[in-house]
Amino acid sequence: MSLVKVNGCECKAGFGVQVEFGKEMRKKHFLFDDGYINLNQGSFGSHPRFVRDALRSFQDEAEAKPDNFIRYDYPDRLNEIRATLGKILNAATDELVIVPNATIGINTVLRNFSFRDGDKIVYLSTIYGAIEKTLQYLAESTPVTIIEFKITLPMSDDDLAEGFRAVLKEHGSSVRVALFDTIVSMPGVKLPYEKLTQICRENGVFSLVDGAHGIGQIPLDLSAFQPDFLVTNCHKWLFVPRTASVFYVPFRNQHMMRSTLPTSHGFVPLEVKGKRKIFNPLPPSKSNNVFVSQFEYTGTIDNAPPLCIPAALKFRDEVCGGEERIRAYRFELAEKGEQKIAEILGTESLAVSKASRIGFANIWLPLQAETAGEQPAEGLIPIEDISAVTNFLTEELLEKYNCYIAILFYRGGWIARFSAEIYLDLDDFIYGAEALKELCERAKQLDYKS
Repeated sequence: MSLVKVNGCECKAGFGVQVEFGKEMRKKHFLFDDGYINLNQGSFGSHPRFVRDALRSFQDEAEAKPDNFIRYDYPDRLNEIRATLGKILNAATDELVIVPNATIGINTVLRNFSFRDGDKIVYLSTIYGAIEKTLQYLAESTPVTIIEFKITLPMSDDDLAEGFRAVLKEHGSSVRVALFDTIVSMPGVKLPYEKLTQICRENGVFSLVDGAHGIGQIPLDLSAFQPDFLVTNCHKWLFVPRTASVFYVPFRNQHMMRSTLPTSHGFVPLEVKGKRKIFNPLPPSKSNNVFVSQFEYTGTIDNAPPLCIPAALKFRDEVCGGEERIRAYRFELAEKGEQKIAEILGTESLAVSKASRIGFANIWLPLQAETAGEQPAEGLIPIEDISAVTNFLTEELLEKYNCYIAILFYRGGWIARFSAEIYLDLDDFIYGAEALKELCERAKQLDYKS
């Protein structure tokens, strides 16, 4: 097995010829326990052995000379990686920095706004839960008002865009920011984020795009659709170790990002008469860009994951055959898997358009809950048991079936979200479907109560 250098790090290659997607890929290149079937790449991601080797090599370097690595080596290597990401995302190098995850990136944007009485934030009802909690906190702690635009998926791109336009017009100039996803997390559906960004631009509203499921899953051309702010996780679909996310702020908006989250040594305070000069223990940044230099260090963390981005890209290119081959496999597996799972469960898939489909399969489970205000009916799950049933399904999947599938209660029923990935095949989807069928029958028998 030969050694290759990736971003200054030597790691084992041993790729040889391209490996077929599915079980062979899982066995040869990924790190899962024997018998474990990960049908949930979308939540926390996973990475191959080659990237793991790069990760450990960087961690070893950091331990060998911590100060040298963190103070001097890391910023230089990070600059190279930002340049590579700029080519992938079609953005200038100094418009991109690295943050640990999408939640931190979005919080960084929102907490840098100075909200005044009457200001509003518009968001879609399909927002990721942690981000909605962020908005609720801002509504408690600042003068901003949050406005939910309720949508029900599936929904046509045109209807969604026109409804969004109507909400912005209704609230007029009071809307400062609109927040929406590239891909909704649950259920897994692509949104017309380019159209929504354009509508924001037309209405003088800042667009904040949660692209947590973006890079590695769909092509993102930032110069083409020009969001005001965007963050996208590398550790979900790009095969980069947790945690590493790209935070995009175009030059026109960088003056608004006064501080990182948390505030650290790179912060440049406003000129205040008589202020005490605070010593910065870090070497001077080589960047002339204040925004970039702030994000070189935001506190002591594991710096190794972002440095693994080149190794992940090398693996995707040389072992997987490139981005188009990966996307095509995910799309086909999601589409075929969805049909097969629905057949096994005796239900149907969430009927999304081809334009909205990505590497997720979304299928209704054969379970229904009671409707509020109606008399209890046989075979329906009591309203008060909805959370218990959801937890029962996911916990039993892990404990009894050695797999995991994301489960969502939605519109009076439950949806199973399967992640289509290159280390999975149709047999894995069938296994998950048969497990869910058994668990749904048990749920109808009230097994979740015990």
